This record gives sequence, structure tokens and C-alpha cells, in this order.
Amino acid sequence: MTIYQKLSKIQQEFKSKKSRYNSFGKYYFRSAEDILEATKPFLKELNVTVTIQEDLISFDPPVLKVTATVADDKDSLNAVAIVGVDLDQKGMQMPQRYGAASSYGKKYALGNLFLIDDTQDADATNNHGKEQTITQKAISSAHFLKAKEYIKSGGKLDAIRSKYKLTKEQEKELATL
Repeated sequence: MTIYQKLSKIQQEFKSKKSRYNSFGKYYFRSAEDILEATKPFLKELNVTVTIQEDLISFDPPVLKVTATVADDKDSLNAVAIVGVDLDQKGMQMPQRYGAASSYGKKYALGNLFLIDDTQDADATNNHGKEQTITQKAISSAHFLKAKEYIKSGGKLDAIRSKYKLTKEQEKELATL
């Protein structure tokens, strides 16, 4: 099994409950820890590891680059999230501000890697009582390459359509794989 096939299996079978509750926004969400816990059954079965690396890529303003990687003994694949540190966050000490940005970055890097649809996650869509329309985003070239590998390893085009707005050319290219 290639690393692409292993990742595809995780992406298709991944399940993680939203076990955390935000009492301010009154919604449930999943954390990076929840996501990592849900990947553990796959680690032994597929002989893969999941790691997370954080790099401070800017000091002023502080910006973290968080990379989530899945690897086997031959290859690895990764996904990145870029998050800023809110230095004006009221009620938090400086370490808490960095910790919050770190947790957020880990969650979204893992979400990008495992194709967790953040549009269904309340902390991504909570509008705090304001009307809001959710639209699909265009697929990036990096995600399009991952989508091609996903389709090649048996993934469904509908799964990609549900997450991204594809051009006719992109859809045609994916359909022919």
C-alpha cells in the first residue's frame, strides 16, 4: 500500500466526535487532541506515524506555520496551516496566546491532512447570531494534487465536490482518473 492509499483510507474512515463544548458560543467542537486520538487505530493497522511540527515564521506580527505529517517507512505527506498570534487577546497571558494559536494551527493542519470538513465544525462556522452565507472555496493547486491522488487511490469525486468548488476542467480531469 502506498502512502497515498494509506492516507486515503484514513481520510475515508476517519471518525472524531465533537466532544468539546464552547459555553460562550454554545456549540460542540473537536480539538487537535480529539483528532489525534481518532487517528491512533490507523497507526498500527497501516504502519504509519502522525507528527506535528510548529515553526515561528514571523516575529512581528507573530505567525506560526504548523505542519501535520503522515509517514510510513518509505514516504511522507504533509499539510500546513498558518496562524497568527493575537497579541491583543484580552484576559490571556502571553503563553496562553501562543498556546491558543498553536492549538488552532494543529487542529487545522490535521484537518487539512485528513480532509476534515471544517465547514461542518461549529467553531469554524459560528456566526454568533449574525446571518451568514457559507460558500465553497476554490480548490488550491496543492489540494488539487492531493485530490488527484485521492481519486487515483479509490476516493470519490463527490467527496471533493462537497468541499471545493471545481472548475469544469478540474472536474473533467478528476473524472478521467
